[in-house]
Amino acid sequence: MFENLTERLNQAFSRLKGRGKLSEADIDRALREVRLALLEADVNYRVVKDFVARVKERALGQEVMESLTPAQQVIKIVHEELIRTLGDKASPLDLSGPTPLAIVLVGLQGSGKTTTAAKLARFLKRRGRNPYLVAADIYRPAAIEQLKTLGQSLGLPVFEPQPGQSPPEIARLAMVQAKATGRDIAIIDTAGRLHIDEALMEELKAIKEATSPKEILLVADAMTGQDAVNMAKAFDEAVGITGVILTKMEGDARGGAALSIRAVTGKPIKFLGTGEKLEALEIFAPDRIANRILGMGDILSLIEKAQETFDQKKALELQEKLRREAFTLEDLRDQIRQIKKMGPLNQLLSLIPGMSKIKNLDSLGVDGKEFSRMEAIINSMTPEERRNPRILNASRKRRIARGSGTSVQDVNRLLKNFAQMQKMLKRVKKKGLRGLPFGPGTFPF
Repeated sequence: MFENLTERLNQAFSRLKGRGKLSEADIDRALREVRLALLEADVNYRVVKDFVARVKERALGQEVMESLTPAQQVIKIVHEELIRTLGDKASPLDLSGPTPLAIVLVGLQGSGKTTTAAKLARFLKRRGRNPYLVAADIYRPAAIEQLKTLGQSLGLPVFEPQPGQSPPEIARLAMVQAKATGRDIAIIDTAGRLHIDEALMEELKAIKEATSPKEILLVADAMTGQDAVNMAKAFDEAVGITGVILTKMEGDARGGAALSIRAVTGKPIKFLGTGEKLEALEIFAPDRIANRILGMGDILSLIEKAQETFDQKKALELQEKLRREAFTLEDLRDQIRQIKKMGPLNQLLSLIPGMSKIKNLDSLGVDGKEFSRMEAIINSMTPEERRNPRILNASRKRRIARGSGTSVQDVNRLLKNFAQMQKMLKRVKKKGLRGLPFGPGTFPF
């Protein structure tokens, strides 16, 4: 997420660092690179122009010119103006008023509305609400079945339309059913089109009239850049959207849509879709996104992911095992599974301050695919072998390698790294983190 933009901006700022004083020419050169970086990231031209003008006006003022660390002051100004461009603060869903209330998801075909409906339902369920999924897309083959499958995985009911019912009628009847069954939020998955047309907009207007929704959220593919911005304008003019959910952000290295939508349309981005899994939905927080863009990481989001993923009871059990030095391969497997639930490893590392500046994370011994290999190897062991790897002789290792689809060398590497990990844990217990080596071989994977 934002990798290309982050790299370009860091290059621009690196030329300012180490200077005791900055001239107007120095600032102009740096801002010229910032302007190019933003335009290459597919940020709207007018947004770039206004952003650079605001930064320049402040950078030529006293807070930079008289500062002992002028480069840091310029970066601070850019950071603050990025937050302003992104929308200042997070915009939560409006869930006030009598229930059931409706949230209508709109957008073009292929933007990920159906999956996003399920993600949003999961998000609300985990916050104590009782969502009701409504399948109002009667045109796309298997759309209703897809939503039913997603609903079952979440343990949530799905309103299924009857043959011949129109989307507005489906939405109206779903609201009646939601009230009758004690559901407080109806999430309505509407049909998309390959392009914006009058028929689509008229149908959405009818759904809006039938449900009086608290939120109309545009689901847009982040990788389409300015097309997503133009689509947001068109949907807002036609049906009046209240916010945007940008999907497929994990594949967007530029970030043009995220940086442009609020400034161009005046509508907030409320969520980011960061993967295919149902838990891959993040609240859009402008200050945290600005941190990521500038390579400052996002520790708060990392902590929230960990809190949502890790089982508190298991964490306490693990803590006790570490205290007794009883950490086994079974415990390592449990930790691998928990980490995998948090998302792709490269995404997690990008949330750690400074990690985005490391171009070759492989030099640290970090490989996301290695998690799957490790888990397969541990699964191929017997419970006794997992608890006591010292009994693993050559014959057992060959059996484990065959069962996991790996090699004996892979098995040996896992056992060696696990032994190093146990030594490291003992050192931490005795001396804390001081003096702990970091570098190749530090990580047990």
